Amino acid sequence: MTSAEELKKVVREKYSEIATHDKVANATSCCGATASGTYTIMSDSYADLVGYNPDADLGLGCGLPTQFAKIQAGDTVLDLGSGAGNDCFVARAEAGETGKVIGVDFTPKMIQLARQNAEKRGFNNVEFRQGDIEELPISDQSVDVVVSNCVLNLVPDKAKVFSEIMRVLRPGGHFSISDVVLRGDLPKKLQDPAEMYAGCVSGAMQMDEYLALIEQAGFENSTVQKQKPILIPDEILLEYLSSEELKAFAASKTGIFSITVYADKAASTKEHRAAKPKLNLADLPTAGCCGPGCC
Repeated sequence: MTSAEELKKVVREKYSEIATHDKVANATSCCGATASGTYTIMSDSYADLVGYNPDADLGLGCGLPTQFAKIQAGDTVLDLGSGAGNDCFVARAEAGETGKVIGVDFTPKMIQLARQNAEKRGFNNVEFRQGDIEELPISDQSVDVVVSNCVLNLVPDKAKVFSEIMRVLRPGGHFSISDVVLRGDLPKKLQDPAEMYAGCVSGAMQMDEYLALIEQAGFENSTVQKQKPILIPDEILLEYLSSEELKAFAASKTGIFSITVYADKAASTKEHRAAKPKLNLADLPTAGCCGPGCC
C-alpha cells in the first residue's frame, strides 16, 4: 500500500461491496474485508442498546462507542463513518426528538443504504452526508458529541481527523471513539494487502501514538473506556503468512486491540453548555486489562 489516494480507493471499493452484504456475511471476516473465516472477530453485540435496528447493523464495528458517549437529550451527535446507520439510530434514541444526528460516510452506497433505513423508520432528525472525515462537511462548533466505530484506522491522516473533530465540536463537547490499535509490529505481509487495510488491521496505529494524537489535537481528560484483544483466526492469517511466519508472529507477542477512547474539548468561559452537567470521568467504566499478547 502506498499513497493516501490509493488507500482511499481501496476503502471505497471494499465498503461499496460490503454494503451489499448482510451482517452474517460481514461478521465472519475481518471487518467484512475477506470471504474467509468462521468467527466474529471484532464486532460487539448491540442487542441490549435502545434504538438498535438489526437491519442497519452490518457487523463492521469493533466496539460500542454510543454506549460510552454520554449522549444527552437535545444533543447534536456526529457519527464518523456511519455505514448503514447503526450507531446513528442508537444515538438518536439517546438524543431524543429534540436532538439531531448526522452521519458522514465516504462511500456512496453506504449513504444510500443509511438513508433508506432512516426513511423506513420515519426519522426526520437523522441525516446522512457523503464526505471525507479528513475534511468534514460540518460547520465549526456545531455538534455536542462525536462518535465513531472502527473507522479512523481506515484513514491515512488520522491527525487531520482529530483536528476536524476539534473544529466541529462545541466548547465543552466530547467524543467517544472505538478503534483498532497495535502493540508491537505487524509482519510486512500483513501490512501490505488491501484486504488487511480495509479489514481495519494494517491501517492501525501503535496505541501510544494514537493516544498521543488526541493530546496533540488539544483534547483534555482523555481516557480509555474499554479495551479488548482482537483475535484473528489462524485460518485468515494463513492466507497471508506461511506456517513458519505465523509461528513467528505468535511468538512476537504483537497485540491487536479494540479500544474505546473518550476526550473533552475544553469549555470556554463565554460558551458553556450550562444546562448540561459536567461529565465526571470517575463514573466511566474502568478499562479492562487484556495482556500484551492476543494473537
